[in-house]
Amino acid sequence: MVTTQDGVGLHVEEAGDGVPVLFVHEFAGDHRSWRPQLRWFARRYRAIAYAARGYPPSDVPGDLAAYSQDHAVDDAVAVLDGLGIGRAHIVGLSMGGFVALHLARRHPDRCRSIVAAGVGYGARPETTAGFRRECDAIADAIDTDGVPAFAARYAVGPARVQFENKDPLGHAEFAAQLAEHNQGGAARTMRGFQRERPSLYDFADDWRAVRVPAVIVAGDEDEASLEPSLWLKRTIPTAGLAVLPRTGHTINLEEPAAFNALVADFLAAVDAGRWAPRDPRSLATSTTGIE
Repeated sequence: MVTTQDGVGLHVEEAGDGVPVLFVHEFAGDHRSWRPQLRWFARRYRAIAYAARGYPPSDVPGDLAAYSQDHAVDDAVAVLDGLGIGRAHIVGLSMGGFVALHLARRHPDRCRSIVAAGVGYGARPETTAGFRRECDAIADAIDTDGVPAFAARYAVGPARVQFENKDPLGHAEFAAQLAEHNQGGAARTMRGFQRERPSLYDFADDWRAVRVPAVIVAGDEDEASLEPSLWLKRTIPTAGLAVLPRTGHTINLEEPAAFNALVADFLAAVDAGRWAPRDPRSLATSTTGIE
């Protein structure tokens, strides 16, 4: 357990030795969502996952004001500090992908690299109002119906059915873990962090200044993340873009072998000093470079 600046205890799990890799989970996941990655990356790295505030066995603050994107970024830094880690590779999915991106923006000195997967929900300005209404509806459903009933519906959303179709056993485990989430913590996370986070597009100038090596990962059937992922690739000079075919939102669990291989190759390139900002020659407006 590590303690944040505002006194919240965060549950941490780790395995392996070597260069640290910190995994940050999505709204519908928790620290257990990264166990396929901890098992794999612990062979070569110090692999770490933690449960965000509001997700037991981490503490569940009762005040809505304790849940925000800034708190989430600060919490990731607190985990690094609590484990005595200066810099780490940061791998985040969805809500955790936003954390990874904003760590690179606010604390580039703490990031060896970032992987931001499944990011972009509500990020496009024209979708923000609708996304916030959806967040309100989700939080209301959690408050009214309880987490198990909510989880039964949420786990088979448009970008989750791909996981169920490919891997019914893995999907059932994911859905069962989601049903165990804390009711108040889940509702406050949705209202405080998810609903109120600013648009990625508001930070365009900041993304252009990022020099932390980055990979943006999307499933091609995760509709809400596709356009923002391409925009991030075009905006962050160090970013690569990977799109997994016939894949939804829960990328690391739905396609663990492909995800692990992609991330492992990226980390190896970064650690070898072979991941530089985009060659400016590739930005020429001519298709061939001859004109």
